[in-house]
Amino acid sequence: MSNTLKWKLAAIVLVTGIAIWLFTPPGEKVRLGLDLQGGVHFVLAVETDDALRLETETVSEQLRQTLADEAITVTTAPALTEFVVTGVPPEQDRQFRVTADAMVGPLFDRESTAGESGTYLFRMRPNVVVQTRADAVTQAIQTIERRVNELGVAEPNIAPYGSAGNQIMVELPGLRDVARAKEIIQSTAILELKLVESGPAPDQQTLLQPYAGVVPTEMEVVQGVSDIPGDTSRAFYLVRRISIVTGRDLRNARPSIDEFNQPMVNFTLNSEGVAKFSRATSENVGRRLAIVLDGQVMSAPTIEGAITGSDARITGRFTQQEVSDLSLILRSGALPASLTYLEQREVGPSLGADSIRAGIVSSLTGLALVTLFMLFYYRLSGINALVSVGLNLVILLGFMSYLGAVMTLPGIAGFILTIGMGVDSNVLIFERIREELGNRKSARQAVAAGFDRVFVTIVDTHVSSLIAAAFLFQFGTGPIRGFATTLFFGLIANVFTAVLVSRTLFELILSRKPAGATQVSI
Repeated sequence: MSNTLKWKLAAIVLVTGIAIWLFTPPGEKVRLGLDLQGGVHFVLAVETDDALRLETETVSEQLRQTLADEAITVTTAPALTEFVVTGVPPEQDRQFRVTADAMVGPLFDRESTAGESGTYLFRMRPNVVVQTRADAVTQAIQTIERRVNELGVAEPNIAPYGSAGNQIMVELPGLRDVARAKEIIQSTAILELKLVESGPAPDQQTLLQPYAGVVPTEMEVVQGVSDIPGDTSRAFYLVRRISIVTGRDLRNARPSIDEFNQPMVNFTLNSEGVAKFSRATSENVGRRLAIVLDGQVMSAPTIEGAITGSDARITGRFTQQEVSDLSLILRSGALPASLTYLEQREVGPSLGADSIRAGIVSSLTGLALVTLFMLFYYRLSGINALVSVGLNLVILLGFMSYLGAVMTLPGIAGFILTIGMGVDSNVLIFERIREELGNRKSARQAVAAGFDRVFVTIVDTHVSSLIAAAFLFQFGTGPIRGFATTLFFGLIANVFTAVLVSRTLFELILSRKPAGATQVSI
């Protein structure tokens, strides 16, 4: 046996050993997708109009507040993608336009309203509308990913879905508590700390009596719980529209227990949030501060002094599970818009087990039939093809385990196709060797010429298939990607086994024959 042949055998044994080590034990190393492991599949729609409306309201309110600081009193009326400013004094019109253009010019086009002095219409630019919708979907995907990862779901699949542009697909393999997952995914969890102007009051009419029954422009009415111990009735608060601190200023949130042994949420502010919180509390000692979560006042403690630390808390009538979920949601960040569930499918683990069983049976059946055909048609050389195909599947499993690829039902179809591709490569090689033997070449010459001349054809066909698999993975959805992943790695493994393993087996057998032998079982 030559040294070259020894090195080839050593390389084959090394690659095979590494592959077996990578996917052993298969139950732990091979990750199963939703269709094999069971779980839940959601399709959600992001209500991107919410993001547009929030952006418009925020910008219009910030503009009104800035103008008020400059002693320009105006009224703003926001809509979906536009807002109207009225009441601009004529003598301050120029100053208003300079301030407005500097603040909102990059986002909104300003138009004068014909026949109405001191009235301007600000309309969101078309490119800003498109970008805001796209950003809302992207941020929703990122937020859902963070929440699902904290739930402990292994290998979730969260990605854009369909052509509508605002839909998201969420696949959670192995999930059992579907109701809790839906609640956590869908919760907007918008946290705001706002100054209370009036309240709590038992009803909105009582709350607005000092204001002649009209909600002031810079304020809003928010419902909440009564601050009287043991009172479970609803209460109404009149709060500032602009928040002192929002959920974006949070650094962390965690469940805890208060001094009354009741569940609560401790949250920590970042440096910017601490600065804003400290300034607001020092300027408003003695006033109430409402902690508003998703438009509901959870508590409204009195500010007894300047708060300069970074820690704060949310108390209320929570259960321990609700506190844990709320902490998780706050840590992951607020959704930019509300979500609507369009589709929900649950896959039971028994269906996944049936799919795995059917895939294994079909793969083994296909391999057995191919083996019988190869042994019948190519005699002992069929064993060579069987070994090559078997090592191909072993290396494929090692690839997938090492790279963390998820095995799906379409992936099993890719396995079966890999068997066919492996056999096809061996058929090309065997037929070429037959032709060389027909030209009265020795067995060694025929094998060498057969592999050398087929090599370019095998590489060409496999590169073409690899390009097709790459496009399927890039532009396909979940099931197509699962098929493309298995096909891609199977093709790479097949080049190795068809060219190196099969040739080495032939050379190993021929090394035991006389140098001029012309017979080979093919």
